[in-house]
Amino acid sequence: MARKEKLLLTEGPIAWQVIRFAMPLLFGNIFQQLYNTVDSVVVGNYIGKEALGAVGSSGSLIHMLVNLFMGVSVGAGVVIARYKGAGDHEGVKKAVHTNVAFGLAVSMVLTVVGVLLTPVILGWMGTPEEILPNSIKYLRIYFMGISTNVMYNIGSSIYRAVGDSTRPLIFLIVSSIVNMVLDVVFIKYMHMGVEGVAIATIIAQFTSCLLTFGTLMRVNDDYRVEPKRIRFHGEELKEIIRIGLPSGLQNSIVSFSNVMVQTNINSFGDIAVAGCGAYSKVDGFALMPSGSFAMSVTTFVSQNIGAGKYERAKKGGLFGIAAGMLSAQVMGVLIYFFAPSLIGVFNDDPRVIEYGTMMARNIVFGYFLVAFSHGMGGMLRGAGRAKAPMYIMVGFWCILRITWMTVMVKLTNDIRVVFWAYPITWTCSTIALLLYYKKTDWLHTYKAKNMENGERSGAEEQPAG
Repeated sequence: MARKEKLLLTEGPIAWQVIRFAMPLLFGNIFQQLYNTVDSVVVGNYIGKEALGAVGSSGSLIHMLVNLFMGVSVGAGVVIARYKGAGDHEGVKKAVHTNVAFGLAVSMVLTVVGVLLTPVILGWMGTPEEILPNSIKYLRIYFMGISTNVMYNIGSSIYRAVGDSTRPLIFLIVSSIVNMVLDVVFIKYMHMGVEGVAIATIIAQFTSCLLTFGTLMRVNDDYRVEPKRIRFHGEELKEIIRIGLPSGLQNSIVSFSNVMVQTNINSFGDIAVAGCGAYSKVDGFALMPSGSFAMSVTTFVSQNIGAGKYERAKKGGLFGIAAGMLSAQVMGVLIYFFAPSLIGVFNDDPRVIEYGTMMARNIVFGYFLVAFSHGMGGMLRGAGRAKAPMYIMVGFWCILRITWMTVMVKLTNDIRVVFWAYPITWTCSTIALLLYYKKTDWLHTYKAKNMENGERSGAEEQPAG
């Protein structure tokens, strides 16, 4: 019983609970990012800038396809967390096994789509001819093992929903070490090229997946995964899709806009692709603290709404957003000054460093804006309000971003206008989300539902922390 109480975020000081939950998420994200970063460092230094461009240009496509389905797991996490906060053990079991069934179905779809359509999509993106063969090799092998990535994230969403962000961290540390060792062995010593990079990543992801479900199938709690119970449960699936599908569509459509960004970068040649691809790895690390706080906010809000503690949910959400904004902008300032050295880690070609540094210095001072947008989106999703952030993000991060680039690149043919698409659209989404939060009673649905059920809010029972 002690273990169950320890996982709940409905008790104790708010600030400490948000930070305590976010820190393992942060370290986990760091090690997950090491997959792609180590790939890029080893490729850039032992194979060359063309291979670096091939790996870098693949990232936005991978994210676009994976994020559509992984966004739904966010909805599953919200549902599981709400059941956990309410003490509904049967609801937790049904939501967990529906989530796993969904992950297995998604894995099959992604594998088939990814393997078959990789050459078509890369060609449509305008991938430079010099890096196209390597890009196809890397992506096809990656998609052959995409199920390991999907199922690891499904398992992690279960752990996060019940308040345990530590075990996924441990599994990622192990798999990251496997990835780094295999990268060096396959590329430096066995000279396997980009195929070796993809195979190393798949083996590492399989390791984390195996560890995750190995423990989920043995844990003595209501979120234990039992193979015979894996199936879709109608009510839980409906709620997961209601919350998760908007998140998945948002993530995928926004990722599509990043594919369009990559397409525009591709038009400036393989050196620009390599430089901007290297910066994207630095950017991924920089925004991890704010992303971790956003994920923490979603679970915190979900559990406390399930327990009827609405004021506590609100205070924890706002604290997580503020912490994310501060951490993101501190990282942005550091990157501004150290960008050349950071880009140089991936490739020492002065032209590659020039492009990567240019992209960094045109973007980083808007990091606090993207942190706010992710944090507020996480807070609203935790409350079951997934449609509003979807409409806002799609409107600004996709439609406006693509429109801006389409028009401005034709007018100026300057790569900097591609970079400016990010801070401009971040600013717009921040304003829109802030107005929505101020003008909308975003907790109304659950307050009304709990009043109908005769439940009492516990908002006054807990200190603000």
